Amino acid sequence: MLKHILAAVREHAAAEYPRECCGLIVKVGRAQRYLPCANTAVDPSEEFRISPEDYAAAEDMGEVIAVVHSHPDATSRPSAADEAMCNAGQLPWYILSWPEGDLRRLDPVEQVPLLGRTFVHGVQDCWQVCADWYRREWGIEFPKYERADGWWENSEGPSLYEQHFADAGFVPVSQPQRGDMIVMAVGRTAHPNHAGIYLGSDPTLPGEESGVYGQGPFLLHHLYGRPSEVLVYGGPWGERKRLILRYIKP
Repeated sequence: MLKHILAAVREHAAAEYPRECCGLIVKVGRAQRYLPCANTAVDPSEEFRISPEDYAAAEDMGEVIAVVHSHPDATSRPSAADEAMCNAGQLPWYILSWPEGDLRRLDPVEQVPLLGRTFVHGVQDCWQVCADWYRREWGIEFPKYERADGWWENSEGPSLYEQHFADAGFVPVSQPQRGDMIVMAVGRTAHPNHAGIYLGSDPTLPGEESGVYGQGPFLLHHLYGRPSEVLVYGGPWGERKRLILRYIKP
C-alpha cells in the first residue's frame, strides 16, 4: 500500500473508531486514491457494508483495485466472512487493526473448493455451493441473487426456492438424477430453506476428493453453520425433501 493511501486509511480508521471504517482504493489514470465510504452495516462496530452509492461513485471515478476496512480493537487477521467476501469480489482486501495499526493484505482465491468451505450466508451458503457446482461441471453461470439471512423464518415473506426456480431455468421432476438440485426444509422453518446437488452413485467432484465411499446415493450440500460436505442422501435427509429440480438449458 502506498504511503499516502495508508495515511488516509489510518486517518479514516481513527475518525470512525470504534466503528469499522471501510473504503476503496481507486486507480485514476496513473495515480491511486483512497475513497472513504459510508459503512451501512446494521452493526458497524462488528462488520461493514460499503454504501452502494459510494461504490458507484468510485467506479465513476476510475478503476476500483482494492477494498479496505478496519478491525477495531482486534487483530488484522481476516474473519471467515472477510475471506468469503474477498473471494466473491475477486479484489485484494486490506485490513487495518485499530488502534494497533497493523496492516494485512488478503488476496482472493480464484476458485474456492466445494468441500470444507466456511458458511457465510449470501456468499458461501447452500445455494452458492450448488451454483458453483453447476458452473464447474456444466459451465452454467447464474446471476447473483440477493438474500437476507433468516428469510425462511418469515411466513409472510417470499419463499425464495419455490418462487424463483422457474426463472433460474429449473423444472420440478419426480425422481432425481445426477445434477438435480434437492430442495429441503431443515429445522423450524416457514419455507424450504436448504438445497444440495444430487450426485447419484458418483461422489466425485471436479478436482477434489469427496472422502466418502460406498454405493450412495450422495448429496453435496452446505448446511448453515457447518463446512460444506458430501454425505449419503436418504433417511432423515430424504424426509426433508420438498422439491427435486432439474436444470433445463434454454
